[in-house]
Amino acid sequence: MNFDYSEEQLMIKKAARDYAQRELFKDVIERDTKAIYPTEHVKNIAQLGFLGMLISPEYGGVGVDNVSYTLALEEISKVDSSIAVIMSVHNSLTAYGIENFGSKEQKEKYLPLMASGEKIGAFLLSEPDAGSDASFQKTTAVDNGDHYLLNGIKNWITSANTGGVYIVIAQTWPEKGSKGINAFIVDRNSKGITVGPHEDKMGMRSSDTHSVMFSDVIVPKENRIGEDGFGFKFAMKLLEGGRIGISAQALGIAGGAYELALKYSKERKTFGTEIINHQAIAFKLAEMAASIESARLLVHKAAWLKDNHQPYGTASAIAKLVATNVAMQVTTEAVQIHGGYGYVKEYHVERLMREAKLTQIYEGTSEIQKIIIARSISRDC
Repeated sequence: MNFDYSEEQLMIKKAARDYAQRELFKDVIERDTKAIYPTEHVKNIAQLGFLGMLISPEYGGVGVDNVSYTLALEEISKVDSSIAVIMSVHNSLTAYGIENFGSKEQKEKYLPLMASGEKIGAFLLSEPDAGSDASFQKTTAVDNGDHYLLNGIKNWITSANTGGVYIVIAQTWPEKGSKGINAFIVDRNSKGITVGPHEDKMGMRSSDTHSVMFSDVIVPKENRIGEDGFGFKFAMKLLEGGRIGISAQALGIAGGAYELALKYSKERKTFGTEIINHQAIAFKLAEMAASIESARLLVHKAAWLKDNHQPYGTASAIAKLVATNVAMQVTTEAVQIHGGYGYVKEYHVERLMREAKLTQIYEGTSEIQKIIIARSISRDC
């Protein structure tokens, strides 16, 4: 690996940081407190090209490499992970899935709208009884000749209400188990779709998270992605790449908390000196910096492997496991460094700690990452 960033990568990183620090920082606490969807910010990041990062220029996107993508996600997440998760699901899962596994017609129909931000992507996999065990799909897609009939419930769906393009995973042939699952592109406004109430989450509160109910939704045959029965394999392939995005998000959360703690430690005085001069605080900051740098190397390795068309599934699982644990550790220490101030919203670190927790849960819990890594170790023996 080349550890130097290219000029283009540095420009992308700077653009993301500038927008996050200049614009997102202004209203992030209010949006978090009131669970306000960031409509204008989503429009703005679309104009900056961040919603088309993994979409080819052929379809109106930017088509950057995955290292550039992680750099942008990291900088956005330092301030606001609600924006970052919208950006991640849109790019890593929905757009990437359509471009790499969809038909020519599907790409031409949906990707230009997604690249411009006119349509936001959502990925509908989780169900009330199918979280970590994604093969246990109860949502059904019955084959009715020229169309499928979709019924069931999906939950914990990012951009469920504001998204325009759904990718839905559903069971067509129950007797075949995971080999009977299909993936479909579904228009959010299709008849028979009901979106549940906004989830009152602990963190990432301004992202748009809901359950989605399907009642006899007609899905044209041409909206199926890939061959019949490809859906489960498709979902697993997407999640391998999605974990890189969540790892970058966790890395950003940790980095944002570290930067705030470092700034505070240079300003806050106790016993006649800034608290950074106390060894207890200096050592905390040293450990935080080392942990973040270690996680960054793992995240960028996974992104580099993907860019170079090498197997990256295990690397992305390792990156997610480590980066999300680092996010929890660093944000907790950032709160501790701030003392009582760290426990109130004004100083941001309590919010970052709440946001860090979700990264250990979605797109594969930490326990699932350990299973993936353990299986890889077993295969290599």
